Amino acid sequence: MTGLERDPIVQPEAPELPQPLIALTGVGKHYPQVGQGGGRLGTLWSMLRGREDYPVYRALQDIDLTVHRGESLGLIGENGAGKSTLLKIIAGVGKPSTGSVRVNGRIGALLELGAGFHPEYTGRQNIQLAAALMGMERQEVRERIESIIAFADIGEHIDQPIKHYSSGMVVRLGFAVATAMQPDVLITDEVLAVGDESFQKRCIAWMEDYLSNGGTLLLCSHGMFHIQKLCKKAMWIHQGRNRMYGDSGDVTRAYLVYHEEKQREAKAASNLQRGQAGQYEMARFWLEDAAGLPLATVGMGGEIIVQGHVHSPDGRVPVVAIGILRLDGMPIFGLTSDISGFRPNPLGQDLFGFSLTLERLNLLPGRYAIRAHAMDPEGMRHFDTVECIFDVLGQTRELGLCRLAHHWAPGKLGT
Repeated sequence: MTGLERDPIVQPEAPELPQPLIALTGVGKHYPQVGQGGGRLGTLWSMLRGREDYPVYRALQDIDLTVHRGESLGLIGENGAGKSTLLKIIAGVGKPSTGSVRVNGRIGALLELGAGFHPEYTGRQNIQLAAALMGMERQEVRERIESIIAFADIGEHIDQPIKHYSSGMVVRLGFAVATAMQPDVLITDEVLAVGDESFQKRCIAWMEDYLSNGGTLLLCSHGMFHIQKLCKKAMWIHQGRNRMYGDSGDVTRAYLVYHEEKQREAKAASNLQRGQAGQYEMARFWLEDAAGLPLATVGMGGEIIVQGHVHSPDGRVPVVAIGILRLDGMPIFGLTSDISGFRPNPLGQDLFGFSLTLERLNLLPGRYAIRAHAMDPEGMRHFDTVECIFDVLGQTRELGLCRLAHHWAPGKLGT
């Protein structure tokens, strides 16, 4: 044998990835649309024969989702988007029409109000029933029932039939049972929308402790604050499909922008009235960066240069008003050229120009509008309105619309 002998190359084994607690692939859910008269009979006949040529309503389509232990996922979307349907499928309450679902662990689910409770049973009896349905042993229930009752905090009502309970009391009872079983995955559907403030605070505190100890949370809520506070990831479901998935801050901001744009479109006809020819008019209006390039996005703390040309019908110098707004029309900041002592410069042919630099823009991430108004020289009437849309980019957990200069310091005793 010639040459040097070499040991065979041993490839290192790839680290084994942790098994997900929840894995959905191509999940869809559809329901038959039963019409009237002959259409109803035709649909029923097709269903009985196992045919799928009848019209269906597609509540969910092509949902892929993987959730690992210790993750927190928020589900957001409009009413009827399919959020509750998805949670029911994950919880095992419903079956998908298409795709596959794998769940590896014990699930505690708070879905429809009072689901799993018997209206004629007392609160105490329903605790025992619900705990048994969740797989808890009798001894385990006996050991934990007093702590469950204490968490629910519904007083003497615990020994009354729950058909006499308010909606908030039913949610308290259900959440208390779910907390006692310490599930691998906790699924909640709008539980924070029902109940008084003290109960909501107790729920949030429990969820934060649950997550800090490695729990896994699926939270469906219309409250973006709760999603941002409790969830690292979020999925926006729109018309049964996954419209956006990612960091909860990014997804919730996009969702809020979507609603602001819907409101803006509804108000556009009244708020953006263009002036008539021959009056003071915004001939051109645009945004650019410091290099003179067109601008559509800017980072937090960045700079925007607002440029425009105003037509004056009588050659007099017009006044320009500039405002920054949220897309739904909420004003954030505004000023006029005469307040600042600025006069637009003549460009010829009855046109006047202006340039406004907005420095150190302290808006929080989101989508905004800069609106310009052409006004008469007295600054009393506006004749024309135009606007440009821009996005502020960045990562922050601060709330509101703008960032104020601030610092924290140790507290001191009052006088």
